Amino acid sequence: MTALLWGLPGDSTLAAVHAELIRLDVPLLFVDQRLVLDTTVELNVGKTVEGTVRIGDTAADLATIGAAYLRPHDGARVAAVRDQPPGSPAWRHTQEVGDVLSAWAELTPAYVVNRPSASASNGSKPAQLRDIAAVGFAVPETLVTNDPAAVAEFSAAHDSVIYKSTSGIRSRVRCLADDIPLEDVRSCPTQFQRKVPGTDVRVHVVGAEIFATRIRSDADDYRYAARQGLPRPRLSTTDVPDDVADRCRLLTSRLGLAVAGIDLRVTPEGEWFCFEVNPSPAFLYYEYGTGQPIATAVAGLLAAAVTCAQVTR
Repeated sequence: MTALLWGLPGDSTLAAVHAELIRLDVPLLFVDQRLVLDTTVELNVGKTVEGTVRIGDTAADLATIGAAYLRPHDGARVAAVRDQPPGSPAWRHTQEVGDVLSAWAELTPAYVVNRPSASASNGSKPAQLRDIAAVGFAVPETLVTNDPAAVAEFSAAHDSVIYKSTSGIRSRVRCLADDIPLEDVRSCPTQFQRKVPGTDVRVHVVGAEIFATRIRSDADDYRYAARQGLPRPRLSTTDVPDDVADRCRLLTSRLGLAVAGIDLRVTPEGEWFCFEVNPSPAFLYYEYGTGQPIATAVAGLLAAAVTCAQVTR
């Protein structure tokens, strides 16, 4: 049995898991998106899921895949395709490869980190908040609107308000300032939340394992501290209470994920808020900052799944 990796070799997160799987001597199939124009995928779905992936002259039977780690990149942005117009043969081929591999990832009995349907939870932050609240985490008061008057009323009701995108597209968290023209919100529904005071904690859930990182920063969004002219965030390994760890595991399972990055904040009074869940976390920033073996844990999860598949099939 084999582990399948799908993404770009230049993706440092994928590269770290790749290196760990090699160290563990796990057989690998790397679906390199740079080679998308040389890649074809055939899928037959009946009582079983069968198919073949070919990359150049190399062919692999998808039935031999015991585990998969997906870090797909927008195929239309790789060098071989990005200059091609939408609808061109190269563009269509790229979309078809992605569509068929995504369908396989949904249907295969292999262990997938993470299935596309589970990852879709990140596409709507407001919807994801309902799952977060359902497992017992506190969530900040939230407004999603494109009505300037509603924003003004919400802002007046709270000492401080932040805003960010409602979608899974990465956006910078900012404080709502008096000089921001609220009329701009008419062009794009935006998520506004009461700003919660406290310290950020990022929890990575890998199977049953918990890796927690405390982040100390004065920035509104610690990822962009340098852009605010502030010192780099200070990262350190930390422990979270057992009930918080259990909620993180439950939330990850509820969303159908095997690996997740969960953004928490603990208030000075000790209350734990959860803001969102990343279903495809780029965890190396936290690993480098703390020394936590997150890539090793992800690779171990995949390796164990490959071993189990060898025994059961």
